[in-house]
Amino acid sequence: MSAEYSHCLEVLRETDRDRYLACLLAPEPARGALAALYAFNAEIARVRDIVREALAGEIRLQWWRDLLEGAPSGEATGNPLAAALMDTVRQYHLPVAVLLDMIDARIFDIYNDPMESRTTLEGYAGETASALIQLASLVLDPANASKSSDAAGHAGVAQTIAGTLLLLPIHRRRGQVYIPADLLAATGLSAEGLLAGTDTDAIRRAINAYSGLGREHLRRASEAGGISPGNFPAFVPVAIARHVFDSAEKAGAAVLDKSIVPAQWRRQWWMWRSVRRQAF
Repeated sequence: MSAEYSHCLEVLRETDRDRYLACLLAPEPARGALAALYAFNAEIARVRDIVREALAGEIRLQWWRDLLEGAPSGEATGNPLAAALMDTVRQYHLPVAVLLDMIDARIFDIYNDPMESRTTLEGYAGETASALIQLASLVLDPANASKSSDAAGHAGVAQTIAGTLLLLPIHRRRGQVYIPADLLAATGLSAEGLLAGTDTDAIRRAINAYSGLGREHLRRASEAGGISPGNFPAFVPVAIARHVFDSAEKAGAAVLDKSIVPAQWRRQWWMWRSVRRQAF
């Protein structure tokens, strides 16, 4: 593994421990490229965490866009993550347009705009988590990657819903709401009501409905088929989702204040078992 890929793996261990483990569970020849993809994803996903103003966040995202479009700043030449990402794009003939769409989708994260509908949520997940699964599949087993596109689409939505449930306390403090407005309305709640946290019965209904949406996409991902044994490591992080839905439904309205992030050893066990069973 090159120094740049090793750097990505180290970065990933600090920024996204689950996908770090997914790299280690993948075949050794693919680990460096997967680490580059996952570290890039972690970098653009945490922009809101490391900037104070939205404009600064947009500038950071634009830096990555410039790199992928072939007009990088001078800093790019000394950035091992950037070098590893571009090497992965070239080596595996990854579609740059998909990576650019991933960047554009992350603009949503740096503002507090509402998630308008389930369709909007599915589009956001499709351009982030689902796209990342498909890109990983192109690294792992390119000949069969297209066969798993439907499964990746649904799995990415389930993974996004699980991830936003885990981050609910942080999002609430920021004033962010990822639960779709139409789903909130159907359970007698609004974005403002969710952030206020006072109507615990309505919040519990909303959490159950949101988790139910995640379960539905997880079921559809499992039934979609088309995942080759070689591509399965791209889906391994999805193994955590159903356990998150269980915890969120059990916590109810308390999920707004109480962390439901599972212990690391549990997440590692679920992912390892997923690889053994070839099922998530």
